[in-house]
Amino acid sequence: MRRAAALSVVLFLALLAGLTPPGSADQSAEESKPRAAAVVPSLQVTRQVRNLQQPWDVKAIGGGRLLITERDTRRLLLYSRGRLRSLAYPKSSVWVSGETGLMSLAIDPGFARNHRFYMCQGGNAGSGRHDVRVVAWTLDFTHGRAVRSRVLLSGIQATSGRHGGCRLLIGRGGDLLVGTGDAAVGTNPQNLNSLNGKVLRLNRMTGKPWPTNPFLTSTNLKRRYVLTYGHRNVQGLAQRADGSLWSVEHGSYRDDEVNRLRTRGNYGWNPVPGYDESVPMTDQSLPGTQINARWRSGDPTIATSGAAWVRGSRWGVYNGTLAVAALKAERVLFMKFTAAGTLVSVRIPSALRSFGRLRSVTSAPNGDLLITTANDGNDAVLRVRPRS
Repeated sequence: MRRAAALSVVLFLALLAGLTPPGSADQSAEESKPRAAAVVPSLQVTRQVRNLQQPWDVKAIGGGRLLITERDTRRLLLYSRGRLRSLAYPKSSVWVSGETGLMSLAIDPGFARNHRFYMCQGGNAGSGRHDVRVVAWTLDFTHGRAVRSRVLLSGIQATSGRHGGCRLLIGRGGDLLVGTGDAAVGTNPQNLNSLNGKVLRLNRMTGKPWPTNPFLTSTNLKRRYVLTYGHRNVQGLAQRADGSLWSVEHGSYRDDEVNRLRTRGNYGWNPVPGYDESVPMTDQSLPGTQINARWRSGDPTIATSGAAWVRGSRWGVYNGTLAVAALKAERVLFMKFTAAGTLVSVRIPSALRSFGRLRSVTSAPNGDLLITTANDGNDAVLRVRPRS
C-alpha cells in the first residue's frame, strides 16, 4: 500500500513538472528508450500588432503581411510593413451578437495566385433571422478591399449569439473543415440533421459536402456535411504532421477538451432536456460509442480556445506539441501527445502569462506562433519564437 501510494505521488509530481510519467503504460517502446534531455528554450514574445479590439483570428498571407479579423467591430485588417489598414468590404453582411461576429479565417493554399480566403461570420438570413455562415472572399490589394466570391455554407443556427464560435481549417487534402458551436440548443449536438455542435467538411471552392464524408448518401443535405458530432462549442482545429485532426472545445462548468477527431465520431455532448449543463461533456450513457477526450481541464474550466501544432527543432521540447490558448486562464498550454494520441506532458511557460486572455494560435510560415489577445480593448497580435 505504501509503495503504491508513493508511486502515485511520483506520477502526480511528474505530471505537474510537465514530464513524461515514468513507467506509463501508454508510452510507445520508442519513447521509453533512454535519450538526451531536450532543450527547454526561453520564449521571446513581442506585440507585433497593437491597438486592436477583440481580434478573433490572424493568418499570414506572405511577404510578412497578416490578415486579422475583429469580432465585434467587424473590421477586416491588413498588417503590412508595420502599418495597419482596414479593408473595405460589406460589413453590413456580418451579424454581431454576444460571442458571434467576424470570426475565423482560412487562407487558400493558392493565395499567392488567386488572393482567395475564407471567413466564418454571423450572417443575416432574412426576415430578421440570423445564422452563422462560411464565406469565400478575394482580396483586392490595389483597392484595399475584399470582394465576396460566394457563400459556401449557411444555415448554421444562431440564437442569442451564444456558442456561435466557428473555427476554420484547410486540411492537407484541400478540404475545408468548420468547427461549430451548439447555439445553446440542447438537441443540436446529437442531431445529425443540424450543422451545430459539429465538425463539418466541405469543398472550399464549391461549398459542396466533401466526397468522403461519412453521411454523404443521406437524403438530408445538412447531414452530408457532418464529419464528427456531439460537440459543445468547437474553438480550435489543428492538423498534426501525421495527418490526424484535433479539436479544442469549451466545456460547461468543467472539462474543456482536446479531442482527436475520428470520422463519424460522437464526442458525447447531449445537454437535454432543455439545455442541461450539468451532464458530462462526454456522456457514456448514450447509445453507441462516445469518444473520450485526449485532455480535459477538469473542474473548473480554463476556457481553451485556438490551437496550432508547433514545428521546428529550434523549439526544443516544444517541437511537436499542440499549443492551446486559454481565455479565462490567460495562458498557453503546450501539450505533448504520443503518436497514438496519449497525453505525455503539459508545459505552461511563464513568458505567456502576462498578456491577459488569449484566443487564437496560428503557426507562421517560419514556425513562429501568432497569438491574438482578447481583453476588450488595447488588444494585440503576439509573435512568439524561441530565443536563439
